[in-house]
Amino acid sequence: MVKYINAKDVLPKALILQIQQYVGGSMIYIPQKDNNKKSWGASTNSRNEIAKRNNEINNKKNNGATIDDLMSEYHLSYDTIKSIIYRKK
Repeated sequence: MVKYINAKDVLPKALILQIQQYVGGSMIYIPQKDNNKKSWGASTNSRNEIAKRNNEINNKKNNGATIDDLMSEYHLSYDTIKSIIYRKK
């Protein structure tokens, strides 16, 4: 989550005056430098959890589970289950 920081606490006054000419009184988002960006799921382990879930779905399908069974168990739509099963590996 992005933390709110008051500009007057971290930026030089001259820079604040310049920014105010463009967006005075508004909130502005300043993105991180590209080299500091984390890939999706890097901070929370979400990517690994979803990969594990998708492997379970594939294994259960290979062992005879139907798409309807998997939809009920994982609370996912037909199209989502289908895309997991038929995704190229």
